[in-house]
Amino acid sequence: MALFVISFLMPSLPALVAASNGIRIAAPYPLLLGFFLLAAWAAMRPRSPSAERPDNQPAFFGKDSTDFVSQLPRKAAATPPPRTHRGQRPPAIAWSQRVFDDIEWRRFELVCSSLFGQGGFETRAQSHGADGGVDIWLYSQHAEGPAAVVQCKHWIGRQGGVKEMREFFGVMSSHKLQRGTFATSSTFTADAQRFAKDNGISALDGQKLLALIATRTPVQQVELLQLAYEGEYWRPTCASCGIKMVERDSRKDGKSFWGCANFPKCRSTLPIRQAA
Repeated sequence: MALFVISFLMPSLPALVAASNGIRIAAPYPLLLGFFLLAAWAAMRPRSPSAERPDNQPAFFGKDSTDFVSQLPRKAAATPPPRTHRGQRPPAIAWSQRVFDDIEWRRFELVCSSLFGQGGFETRAQSHGADGGVDIWLYSQHAEGPAAVVQCKHWIGRQGGVKEMREFFGVMSSHKLQRGTFATSSTFTADAQRFAKDNGISALDGQKLLALIATRTPVQQVELLQLAYEGEYWRPTCASCGIKMVERDSRKDGKSFWGCANFPKCRSTLPIRQAA
């Protein structure tokens, strides 16, 4: 079309007549090519804007995401995505130290209780509140009253010392018990292990717990692993209220921490562990 316009605008001088006629003859060819390309594009393009995307993937209505967000329903756009634990990762498929690192303290206690239950003991545990230094009571069908007590410490990167072992021995003595088990996901110092051996305490660190789990049948091991990763295994439990804690942000420095869902009635807090 531009060539047609140019040919008519050229001066009608004898020297330019031939050029003007040549342009007029050549003009229809690019014009026909243009119509052909336009028809081909119209035939091959999608019939609707959503024809080339999955039904569950929204289309953008503008040049950037700002236009897309403006097209969303107000309720959906105003609702923030759920917060997830930054240390959360897919469950392990076999028992290892990683399982102890993944789960929270209360889940660790439940795993220990189930482990002793598989060994033939009747176990009784207290879900929250003051426990007097006893996390699990072990009962045997061959004796009246508790046969032993268990204290569980879900420690990450911390060793159990002789101080904690002495305190546990005091709890055993107050209940006139000769047997006790101190279980931790971490390790014990040499002094703590020596004190435990001299005073009838079974000191089970992470490696010994894994060795004890390995003595169970394959079905029992799977049951323990499923218990470890059931539900929100990573979200800690409030020791005072026995309910799952929620992630909060500090008003002072903006750092995140775990706080009791019963706040302000309960002001229990725990630090958030970083991803391993």
